[in-house]
Amino acid sequence: KMEEFLNLIQLKTSLKEAILLDYYTAGFWWAKEMNFSLNQLSGFMDLLNFALENLSNKHMTLGDNLKELERAMSAMGETDSEERGDRNLFSIEQAKAIIDYLVISLFKHYKAYEYLFHGRREEPVISNE
Repeated sequence: KMEEFLNLIQLKTSLKEAILLDYYTAGFWWAKEMNFSLNQLSGFMDLLNFALENLSNKHMTLGDNLKELERAMSAMGETDSEERGDRNLFSIEQAKAIIDYLVISLFKHYKAYEYLFHGRREEPVISNE
């Protein structure tokens, strides 16, 4: 289902698509294990996508991406509080867990993800040898 939702059409031959599927699927299951509500799960997946988009499309450095993530998490709580009457979308403990998860899953491997999106790839040479 995640493959269809993410519109991954070359999953069997694209390392990049396989890594993206793994990234989002692992994040989804982590959030489910955290017993996030449907609204929280949606917000968490938005954060995963936001951080990855900052790296892939906006070419943000690790420091800039962390700053943007902080702003996004703050804004997320403010927007939701108006709609639902809650103070924040995530509790302080949940927000800390989310940050820890993002550090372990994305930010710790930032250089590898930068290479995935921006590294120059050589065309493979196939010959009779």
